[in-house]
This record gives sequence, structure tokens and C-alpha cells, in this order.
Amino acid sequence: MAASNHITKVAIVGAGGNSGSSMTEALLKTGKHTVTAITRIDSQNKFPEGVISKKVDYTKPETLGEALRGQDALVITLSGHTPKETEMQLINAAGEAGVAWILPNEWSPDTANEAMVKDVFLFQPKVATRKAIADLGKSSYIAVSTGFWYEWILSIPAGSGIDFAKRTATFFDEGETKISTSTLPQVGRAVAALLSLPIKPEGSNEEACLENLKNKVVYVKSFTVSQKDMLESALRVTGTREDDWTITNEPARERYSSGIEEMRAGKRVGFAKVMFTRVFYPDGCGDFEHNKGTLNGLLDLPEENIDEMTEAAIERSKISNWVG
Repeated sequence: MAASNHITKVAIVGAGGNSGSSMTEALLKTGKHTVTAITRIDSQNKFPEGVISKKVDYTKPETLGEALRGQDALVITLSGHTPKETEMQLINAAGEAGVAWILPNEWSPDTANEAMVKDVFLFQPKVATRKAIADLGKSSYIAVSTGFWYEWILSIPAGSGIDFAKRTATFFDEGETKISTSTLPQVGRAVAALLSLPIKPEGSNEEACLENLKNKVVYVKSFTVSQKDMLESALRVTGTREDDWTITNEPARERYSSGIEEMRAGKRVGFAKVMFTRVFYPDGCGDFEHNKGTLNGLLDLPEENIDEMTEAAIERSKISNWVG
């Protein structure tokens, strides 16, 4: 159980990944949490000083229970290559171990938007996971919607439509549809701030507590930007002019449809087109800042420098293994 009215013990699955490491570092910086990394028995991941490492065998559910016993919160961050049943194994084990709070493997655009979820199959398990936690009734969830990670989507030509190596940009429609995105450091700060809130209200601000966010999808962001905004940042960072780039346009819906066909043909670029293009539809699904509101103010998250993060995306693009 949590000490008094605050979470002190946090377990993270995926602490060695990009987002997981950002969360781990941010949680350690608060000085308020004991962080335990839950890893597979064959994992070679190294963690920062102060992180407790517990190895588990997913074929032996009792090892999950042992690792999670005594934890106040479980943060799940898993790659898309993780077996589908893994998250449910963790949720069941957390329930049995008495873990009160779960931050499921959300970290995505707005999966409370039914139309988008219907069109992007990758997001459908996230909806099912929330329902499963609520139906189990042993833990409460807070699903943190972050949008795509800014420095990740911008580094993938098939995602943002911007190719730094070739100096080309493909604008979906007119390139003016805005989407809410988050950087990896901002996601880490958001998780740390969220899990530092009191469980029940303290003081005059009754909204600033976990109970008020119980079994809800919540939203955090770094930037709400269009493709044109991203390209303008890229021009500043690279010291280039628009005339130095080849810019074309493609209707978003046509791009999504061609992605479906490419997926059926086994082409990986089709998967990227479907996942990334749908959020740029002009139906507002990608702009949760203005359509749903964010917790940025409540969590006191900082304003970031978009050009610094664009520079990080350019560096990432040099090592990215995505096609397109």
C-alpha cells in the first residue's frame, strides 16, 4: 500500500527502452520514489544507480507476482514487437499483487477517438486493455495519451512526410493540419509529475490528485504542430530555405488508402503510412490539446524549444531503420 497519501514505490516494465528510460530518470530526480525495473530473465539492460532490478519469467506468472508485490504503481511501456498477451499478464499479476495504480501501455495519439481507433488496428488493443483493467476491478488505470513522440515521428519520412537526407517534404493535404505531439523527455517529466500527485485531494486544489484521474484517458503534450510547422523548424535548424527542398502534396485519405494496399502486399512502408497519416486527417483527431485539453498546467510541465527537438530528430533520422 502507498505510504500515507502518496505513491512511493513504482515498478516500470520497459525501463530500458526510449520512453522507459526517460520515465525512470525523471522519477529518480523527484527523490520521492523507489523505482523497480521489471525485466525478462535474459535481459542485459543496465539501469541508473538507485534502480532496483527484478527479473521475471513470463512463463511463470508467480515470478511477476513476486516482483510486483509491495508496489504502489505499475508503469507499462512495451514495444510493438512484444507478444500481445504480455500486458494482460502484467495487469493480472498487478491485480493479484495489490498494485493500486497502473499506467498502461498507452503513449500514443488519442485512443479515446473511436473513428481513428477503428482505422488504425495498432491502437485497438489499448482500448481493450483499459476495459480489462476496469473489468478486473483490482487496480485503477490512468492512460497517458502523448501523441506520437515528436523526435520519433519527425525522423521517419513515411511518418512526418519530411525526409532530411533527400530534402523532400510530402504534405498531406495542404500540410496545415495540426497534431499534438510529445518529446521523450516531456513524457518522462509527465509520468514523474503525475505519480507525485497525492492520491486524494490535499489543500485547496481538489483536481490535483490521482483519484480525480482514476480510470480516465489524460493528455500531455510538447507541441501541437502541422507539417508546415515542422518543416519551418527544420529550415531553421539546417540553415536551408524552402527553395532548397522539393515539396509535394498528397491527399491524406488517398495516402492512407495506398498504405492499406501496401500493407496487404507485405510492404512495411504501408504500415507506417496507415499509422501516421490517419492522425493528420482534418477531423481534429490529432489535436487533443484544443479538442480535449491537457494536464500540462496541472503537472507544471515546461514549454520546450521545438528547434532543439527537431535537431534531435535529424540526428535520430541518421540511424533510423524505418523505410520510406
